[in-house]
Amino acid sequence: MRFYGQAPQHDLTYSDVFLVPSRSAITSRLDVDLAPGDGTGATIPIVASNMNSVTGPRLAATLARRGGLGVLPQDLHPQELAAGIRFVKSQPVAYDTPIVMSPDDTAADALEHVPPVHGLGIVLHDADERYVGAVLASRLAVVPPDARLGDLVHGELAALEAEDVPDGRAAFDLLDAADVEFAPVVSQGRVIGTLSKTSALRSTIYPPAVDAQGRLRLAAAIGINGDVAARAIALRDAGVDVLVLDTAHGDQDGMRRALGTVAGLDLGLPLVAGNIVTAAAVQDLVAEGANILKVGVGPGAMCTTRMMTAVGRPQFSAVLETAEAARELGAHVWADGGVRYPRDVALALAAGAASVMIGSWFAGTIEAPGLLRADASGALYKESWGMASNKAVQARFARLSAYDRARKELFAEGISSSKIYLDPLRPSVEDLLDMITTGVRSSFTYAGARSVAEFHERALVGLQSAAGYEEGKALPVSW
Repeated sequence: MRFYGQAPQHDLTYSDVFLVPSRSAITSRLDVDLAPGDGTGATIPIVASNMNSVTGPRLAATLARRGGLGVLPQDLHPQELAAGIRFVKSQPVAYDTPIVMSPDDTAADALEHVPPVHGLGIVLHDADERYVGAVLASRLAVVPPDARLGDLVHGELAALEAEDVPDGRAAFDLLDAADVEFAPVVSQGRVIGTLSKTSALRSTIYPPAVDAQGRLRLAAAIGINGDVAARAIALRDAGVDVLVLDTAHGDQDGMRRALGTVAGLDLGLPLVAGNIVTAAAVQDLVAEGANILKVGVGPGAMCTTRMMTAVGRPQFSAVLETAEAARELGAHVWADGGVRYPRDVALALAAGAASVMIGSWFAGTIEAPGLLRADASGALYKESWGMASNKAVQARFARLSAYDRARKELFAEGISSSKIYLDPLRPSVEDLLDMITTGVRSSFTYAGARSVAEFHERALVGLQSAAGYEEGKALPVSW
């Protein structure tokens, strides 16, 4: 990456900078390869943050299907974490994960899991787990809340036989010819997934992130206290593909000890460690065995660290410095936090990140953990919270005595509850991926870069004023 003009003498965040177009020979966005090349097996440079309100098994599976990587949070109980890993590994790669409910569930029950939009649906199984039909999500908008889902099945919704859809193009053509917005995919009478025309189309564009056995990839986080070796081995044995050692202040002796312990186990997994913001911390953690450094202190939407402690660093400069240090040591950087628009993802990559971690942006999606709720105006949202907040602390230390838990809660920081609204036009994490990767692919073409590595080299970055940043925004009203 080069600065356009004089290099800055102060730290910068994403809104302080912009990309300058360069000479390019790339004629199509689809000629760009977004694989991060960081050893994780991802095919797009997007990682879902290890926040309880962001990454659960369903989101991790959906993200991996489109080439990204979800990180299951450390606060999950070991049994729940192992079950989540098994769930992701068991999900279809070529088809969407079905939303399965009972015929006795109501429309109101279904609306807690899926909004009433086109292209989605609910698969119904009886008590013996036999397929009894499917209901289009769009129908939920026009039926009473107490309507039984089983009563909404009128005739058999068209289903696709797995052997008839060898690839996404064939599935798209079948759905288009039948004028069907959503269909279960069955094999020997059993539902193994679902498809819409949009998801079939996506499967022709996004190479999935899969392991050597062809199963979806995922990561999981552990803390740096307690028996980190046992937890790391358990996650490896459960099938996790990437291990993240996570703490708010990664540049500490506790992280070095934990990282050295896990690296010494030689688990054969990429090790991610953080969070940090300096080159010196990169050098220390790579020396202890880290392959990837998680960079960012204070830029997250749910984070109050900088206002509470004054600790942190503007994210663009943090990524720029740490990525350069990591590159010299053969390691990589994940930019964690601070992205609000696709431009910010592109700028993090320009600064040298291999991938970009996204948190709250993904919290307001169908696939994120938690149930859909509606506010007084009917707008749909999910609840989100910071991982150092009182709510997160209560969950993390639920097994402590009331006294010890109260001591922990006394020092909590961050937002405990926030409504993250679903974008009516982009309610799925896949919709957001479409928007993000479209913007990033275009950024690459403007720079004349066909890969993440080329973008690191060719990106030309300029400095701008606050007015310059505002000028780049679309007008909210007509002329």
